[in-house]
Amino acid sequence: MKYLTALPVYNEADHLCEVLSEVRKYASDVLVVDDGSSDRTSEVLGRIGGISVLTHEINQGYGAALRTAFCYSIRNGYDYLVTIDCDGQHEPCLIPQLIKRMLESPKNTDIVSGSRYLQKFSDDSAPPEDRRRINMQITALLNREFHFNLTDAFCGFKVYRVESLKQLSITESGYAMPLQLWVQSAKIGFRVVEYPVPLVYLAEERSFGGALDESEHRRAYYIQVIERECEANRIPGQKKMACGSS
Repeated sequence: MKYLTALPVYNEADHLCEVLSEVRKYASDVLVVDDGSSDRTSEVLGRIGGISVLTHEINQGYGAALRTAFCYSIRNGYDYLVTIDCDGQHEPCLIPQLIKRMLESPKNTDIVSGSRYLQKFSDDSAPPEDRRRINMQITALLNREFHFNLTDAFCGFKVYRVESLKQLSITESGYAMPLQLWVQSAKIGFRVVEYPVPLVYLAEERSFGGALDESEHRRAYYIQVIERECEANRIPGQKKMACGSS
């Protein structure tokens, strides 16, 4: 069983050493996708041995970094791909547990998806209210339209069966990429299992960039991506979604 752990990175110089030090305790094959960072990220990565690094010359977005990791895992013959963010909000010690969950799931399981809302942990953080609200609204929309049973549509801590990734056509480069993935997963008929992970939010301010920092703009963007992907991947017999009220 061969698995790759990949981290999409953009301007994470302050977290890289600490996070990668922990990741490497639990993963032997590690890929960092540097998505055009403008801080000291490339300098820090140059000092860390034993990892693979792919660099986007310009910033393309979170989804584009994950797409690069998908392609790398396919090209290099991995069985499974673990994705974990590099902002200190995922716990690398859980990597073996997510892999174990995948291996113990039915053989046709395609994704084990971390969920910060499936189970409460004693040291959970309080999420920013607008992020929690939008996550719940979009998760409920996906569940209603595609008969999923998700509790967290946006957690980036996942395990993918690499053979299944070959069936996806990911074009969304931004933060809404997971929504495109969910629509395509429904179309293909992927089996998805959630796994509880702690809810960790650091005190520092983080930006989505531009208008997306305003919650209603961000929500509208997410719904637009879902609707567009539904049109491109219409499930036979499915009616056009009425997303506006969610």
